[in-house]
Formats: sequence, structure tokens, C-alpha cells
Amino acid sequence: MYKFITVIIRILIAVPAMVITWLVSFFGLELSFWYASLTALAGAVLTFWIVSVYLHFRFLKKNQLNMKEYRYIRKNLAEAHQKIRRMQKSLLSIRHMIFLKEIIELLRMIRKIYQITKKEPRRFYLGEKFYFSHLDSAVELTEKYALLSSQPKNIEVGQVLRETQYTIKGMKETIENDLYHILSNDIEQLHFELDFVNRTTKQNK
Repeated sequence: MYKFITVIIRILIAVPAMVITWLVSFFGLELSFWYASLTALAGAVLTFWIVSVYLHFRFLKKNQLNMKEYRYIRKNLAEAHQKIRRMQKSLLSIRHMIFLKEIIELLRMIRKIYQITKKEPRRFYLGEKFYFSHLDSAVELTEKYALLSSQPKNIEVGQVLRETQYTIKGMKETIENDLYHILSNDIEQLHFELDFVNRTTKQNK
């Protein structure tokens, strides 16, 4: 959504810049129609690029990141996106509807963490355990469960499936804690504001 909005902003600025450049080139500098059009196009491209750079550095400043940090986070987010797609793909092989719902809830939390971090990259550092350990475990466990659940059933396979289910449930709690930790600053801020409102209300009474 952020990328879409920034593209719209860049277009809304570049188009008027192109029109003004063409008018100045054609009427003010008395260039030919084609030269004025070429100059206007170059002006639009330059304006689009300048606005893109400005918005990008504004985004980095807002998130208190430098270019090196942002590239590092973006690289890890790209890898996380591929892992999430692997997990989504493995869901198609699971036929146990009750446990499928459990894994879908786990995937929903994982996607929530990913979307929050993508929107506010600075939060990546609060979710390093998730990105470097817990996400990998969740994907591997889901793929393992999907593979085993498609095999002919016997006592050994059934036991491993039950153990995997139990482990995935534990992983769900772990990732829920990851989500809570990533949002911890917001939660603390909310508690502070609620305490302030409560104290103010009591004083007024």
C-alpha cells in the first residue's frame, strides 16, 4: 500500500512538472514542438526520480535507518517472503481440517509480523529471533507435517504426526510471543496513555 501511494504522489508531481516544462520550452524558449516535448519528458523523468529519492530518504529517516541497514532488512524480508510462500504451498497437502485451521492461524500471525516489519522496517530488530529461527522452524514443521500426512498411515507415521502437531502448537505460542514483542513499544505506550487518562479522570473527580 505504501509503495502504491508513493507512486501516485510521484506521478501527481511529475505530470504537472512535465506540462510546465513543455509550456516554458515551447512558448518561452521557442523550441520546436518535438524538442519541447522531449525536454518536458526529460523533466518529468528527472522530477519523478528526485521525488523518489526524497521519499525514500524520508522513509529511512522516519524509521531511523541508514541505507546499509535498510538493504540488510529488505534482503531478509525477501527471504522471509519466500519462506511464507513455501508454508502457504504446503497447506494444500494437509487434509486434517481441524489441524489445518491451527496452521492457518499460525500462518496468519506470521504474515502479520511480516507486514508490520515491511511497513516499519525498524521493528525488524525486535523480531530477529522470529526471522532467524522461529520462522524457519515453523516452515520446516509445516512442510514435514504436510509430507507425512500424505503418506500411507501406520503406527509410526501416526506417532510422528502427533508429535509434529504438538510441536507446531508450541511454535504457535512462540510466534505469538514474537508478535507481542514486536508490538511491545506500542503496548507500553498504550498502557501509559490509559494510566494517564485514568489518573486525570480521578483527579477531575
